[in-house]
Amino acid sequence: MTTRPVPRTPPLGALYAAGFVTAFGAHSIAVGLGVETHDLGLSLLGLGVLLAVYDVAEVILKPIFGTLSDRIGVKPVIIGGLLAFAAMSLLGVLAHNPLLLGLARFGQGAAASAFSPASSSAVARLAGPGTVGRYFGRYGSWKSLGYALGPLLGAGLIWLGGFPLLFVVLAGSAAATAVWVAFSIPTVPVLARPRYTVADLARQLSHRGFLLPVSALAVATGSLSVAVGFLPLLGTNLGMNTVASIAAVTVMAVASSAIQPVIGALRDSGTLGVRPGIVVGILLIVCAIALVGFLPSPVVLYVAALCFGLGIGATTTLGFAHLAATTPPERMGRTMGTAELGRELGDAGGPLLVGTVAAGAGLAAGFGALVAVAGAVGILCAILLPSGRAGDR
Repeated sequence: MTTRPVPRTPPLGALYAAGFVTAFGAHSIAVGLGVETHDLGLSLLGLGVLLAVYDVAEVILKPIFGTLSDRIGVKPVIIGGLLAFAAMSLLGVLAHNPLLLGLARFGQGAAASAFSPASSSAVARLAGPGTVGRYFGRYGSWKSLGYALGPLLGAGLIWLGGFPLLFVVLAGSAAATAVWVAFSIPTVPVLARPRYTVADLARQLSHRGFLLPVSALAVATGSLSVAVGFLPLLGTNLGMNTVASIAAVTVMAVASSAIQPVIGALRDSGTLGVRPGIVVGILLIVCAIALVGFLPSPVVLYVAALCFGLGIGATTTLGFAHLAATTPPERMGRTMGTAELGRELGDAGGPLLVGTVAAGAGLAAGFGALVAVAGAVGILCAILLPSGRAGDR
């Protein structure tokens, strides 16, 4: 009697590199724009526009490219997106005025809109439901490294050679990753897709099995954006120097990067269920926000940064793993693209909520508003999300 061999998941390092590229590209240029504002002749409004165009492109295009990857395959969309990112980065080398820089930035965001959800879909398809947590943990870990190292590497490259050197490195990284994907990632077959009506789509996107994990992802990403923006500010207000203030963000990013593979492995083994894991992750985020909002001190800042990192890492890994395990393979790209859209809305909405409320009622009230939103999502997840892996396809 012969036993059927279990399909082995191929090495996915090239997909992890793609995740790193999109995070590195977004955050390295963002910090550079802030540093070089005066040299570029930018007003505060101009700076805000240049910071926003990358995210605007992603919000508009991610669901479209996610659906496209279902139709033509994830591999060509990943390779095409990475090559387009490289081309737009080379345009940035020649950008000597804000208009060209804005075009390069928008082009990079549009390209990332292609290869980011397609890479998530490829991880889900190649890993399979039984190991999707482990592989999404690794994928998210490399993205977190991009978020953590992006500002540091970007500042160093700008110091050495200005924006042209940074754009050259980004172009080279994207092109090299595209070649790596082409030679190391197998072709994922395109599956026959049933015809969906608008009503079908509305039901799928409003189903709690989709809406709640995406809401949790939005909370995690919004909290990440708030932490990146406000932890250094709080550190400065507490009398800490610049290095010590920025180190809090590094603690958060390292904690998130380290915890994600662990959370993914616990999910796959059945030790950690989706519902309790996401609820605990959001609880850690809520605790972190409350600590910095109502008990600020240098020690509390680092404790909160650790809680932010652990909570964001756990919520992100389990949210994506749940979506990957419960989505039919033939529409994985659309699901991942729409989930990424939810994250982008959280990325923009978190700081906007805190800033708007803080402008009228103080920073503590701004953090309190974010606590209320995150807590509400956590309560809904605790009540309505399935426990364990009962919802796996």
